[in-house]
Amino acid sequence: MERKVGTVVRGIRCPIIREGDDVAAIVVDSVMAAAQAEGFQLRDRDVISVTESIVARAQGNYVSVDTIAADVRKKLGGETIGVIFPILSRNRFSVCLKGIARGAKKIILMLSYPSDEVGNALLTYDQLDAAGINPYSDVLTLEQYRELFGENKHEFTGVDYVAYYGNLIRDEGAEVEIIFANQVKTILNYTDCVLNCDIHSRARTKRLLKAAGAKIVCGLDDIMTEAIDGSGYNSRYGLLGSNKSTTEQVKLFPRECQGTVEAIQSKIMELTGKHVEVMVYGDGAFKDPQGKIWELADPVVSPAFTPGLIGTPNELKLKYLADNDFKDLSGKALQEAISKRIKEKNGSLVGSMVSQGTTPRQLTDLIGSLCDLTSGSGDKGTPVVLVQGYFDNFTD
Repeated sequence: MERKVGTVVRGIRCPIIREGDDVAAIVVDSVMAAAQAEGFQLRDRDVISVTESIVARAQGNYVSVDTIAADVRKKLGGETIGVIFPILSRNRFSVCLKGIARGAKKIILMLSYPSDEVGNALLTYDQLDAAGINPYSDVLTLEQYRELFGENKHEFTGVDYVAYYGNLIRDEGAEVEIIFANQVKTILNYTDCVLNCDIHSRARTKRLLKAAGAKIVCGLDDIMTEAIDGSGYNSRYGLLGSNKSTTEQVKLFPRECQGTVEAIQSKIMELTGKHVEVMVYGDGAFKDPQGKIWELADPVVSPAFTPGLIGTPNELKLKYLADNDFKDLSGKALQEAISKRIKEKNGSLVGSMVSQGTTPRQLTDLIGSLCDLTSGSGDKGTPVVLVQGYFDNFTD
């Protein structure tokens, strides 16, 4: 019988994960229990997605503010440090900033404006236009910023991040000077020891700083790349992708977790005979049109996934076929013609007019975004998401 439903997404409830738990076993047990309770069956090419948080929790991948401070002192000298382009987030950056400030005598905090890298706004472009400020060239002191724009609270959190970050640094016993600039080299007018905190543009920022003569350049991905006295660490991403755990501790992005996705895939095959794909996911990659926030504060959407999730969709645009190639057909004849064209597609459709308008993004980014929206970040209690039918098409 013809299937009447395409992609189905289910949030899977799991127990609370603690350090040392076998995540692979818990995920498999939870998916199997949900299938029995809800009356569905697993199929080949289903996708089981596991939030990065429970993987890192099981790994015990945590680090304290004191440990961050020790690594910052070791790598940046512990004197005056330029901290540039941080995102504006209590969850993502505030505890890291405490550790950075605790490991320095003075912080030159250089904030990008009118917004941070992921879209959290300090100002609007309308405010800049009214004040005659060019964000591509003008450097503002804190005094100039306040005189021109006053207090600006985040639309969703209600926090004035300029005051919040300044007070946080002072509370750690460090001096602070806040400037607003978007040109990387500006920070070198204040200090030659720089910690760049941008995420997706970090490689370019490091390159420009080094070329301009910076003495020491580190990114957040260079801090906590090794364990210190038994702490957590991430050799690839350091502090990138970390989240607030307590006021004195952050949870890092999970370290090597390819074995986890492969173990889940293997166990499902053993229990059901079905070949599923598995991925670990963090932030999705999408933008909020109201707040202008780009969700992706993690370094990648997925740090680990099985090989079947490599690549991008290779799909035909049904409405293009209906409006162009088969514009004179309707009803069953139209359905049969489109089905035949789908079955005949062969090889990559990149550059083909008939694929125009399909989503040219990595499968892991698309599915990870879907899963992030499904699991949410609060109290849904579904850190595992099962996606069925994602790889189906009109002919299935």
